[in-house]
Amino acid sequence: MEQKRYNAPELLAPVGDMERLISAVRYGADAVYLAGKSFGMRSAPSNFTNEELEEAVKYCHAQGVKVYVTCNILPHNAELAALPAFLEFCQTIGVDAFIMTDLGVMSMAKKYAPNVAIHISTQAGVVNYETANAFYNMGAERVVLARELSFEEIAEIRAKTPKALEIEAFVHGAMCVSFSGRCLLSNYMTGRDANHGDCAQPCRWDYYLIERTRPDQVFTIEQDQKSTYVFNSRDMCMIEHIPQLIECGISSLKIEGRAKSAYYVACVTNAYRHGIDAVMNGKPLPQWVVDETEKISHRAYSTGFYNGHEPGQTVNSGGYIRGWDVAAVCAGEENGMVRLSQRNRFFRGETVSVLEPGEVPYDLTLSEIYNEDMEPIESAPHATMTVYLKTDRKIKESAFLRVKRG
Repeated sequence: MEQKRYNAPELLAPVGDMERLISAVRYGADAVYLAGKSFGMRSAPSNFTNEELEEAVKYCHAQGVKVYVTCNILPHNAELAALPAFLEFCQTIGVDAFIMTDLGVMSMAKKYAPNVAIHISTQAGVVNYETANAFYNMGAERVVLARELSFEEIAEIRAKTPKALEIEAFVHGAMCVSFSGRCLLSNYMTGRDANHGDCAQPCRWDYYLIERTRPDQVFTIEQDQKSTYVFNSRDMCMIEHIPQLIECGISSLKIEGRAKSAYYVACVTNAYRHGIDAVMNGKPLPQWVVDETEKISHRAYSTGFYNGHEPGQTVNSGGYIRGWDVAAVCAGEENGMVRLSQRNRFFRGETVSVLEPGEVPYDLTLSEIYNEDMEPIESAPHATMTVYLKTDRKIKESAFLRVKRG
């Protein structure tokens, strides 16, 4: 692929609070997406108060990073009265765009916050160029495509829509078992509304099969005595396909995970940042960026629908693959030593992988570690305990030290 023919895509990272926002910015995001306390499609993260939202915009803009606010719930009548004030507030503090699904909410945004760009959420289910053009004609500057599209379909949408219309697509993270996140399973089973950001994720639970006329007879769907996770979707990972993502015309590569940890945000953002930069500079994709996606907790990976449709479910488990732990976070330097804040138990003599902002990860052996009294220690067993590391290598503050397990 001749990269000079293509603009570098935006790297869009998820943030659920200020800690995760800072990680996203430090590790290379061009833009972040987040929610206020209302109207967003994820209630699990703490999200942002109005004061925190204003602080977030100031911090991001000072670093040249854009801020997109999710207003993508499907609101009921009683929720609409509070929306104008929130939209006006977002415009006042300089939010760059709203992410929206509902046409009524979109209309209100044009009325109460006309200077804020509108991005159409993946929940709108945009899978063809006519729908994309319709939203553009209604004033949208970007469409977030449904996940159920191939490279070829995306390329056709790009070719048959105005160049001014930006195209965003998910490239990494959890995938919903339902089309574009339109699911009522959580409502039905728990009373928690997925379309208001409160999904209980019952698709991740284990299931048996019961025949209607034999309610007392439970059948396993597998050929052994285990239950099955038949609804459990794999995670998406497109790190090895960055050239194709760029070539088919995607303007913004979106990472899923506003409910994920600051470490997840840092690790995945850093990998895609370096991957995009390498490809745009005409260099091969470094193997280490692919390896980094294995250093986070994740389900079995898939490329989703990009290559047609590969198997999307992981039926043998509802859990995660966890091959690495965060051992510690660098809290700065003190008396010529690196100060660490422990996250998981680690030992003197272990080799850790160090993830620093803007850098290629590297290995480091923990040859000498000390407690707060500067006494040598063999291990760091206590949560968030302060540990001092003696090393000739400078480690940036907020760096993550990871250790391989198993």
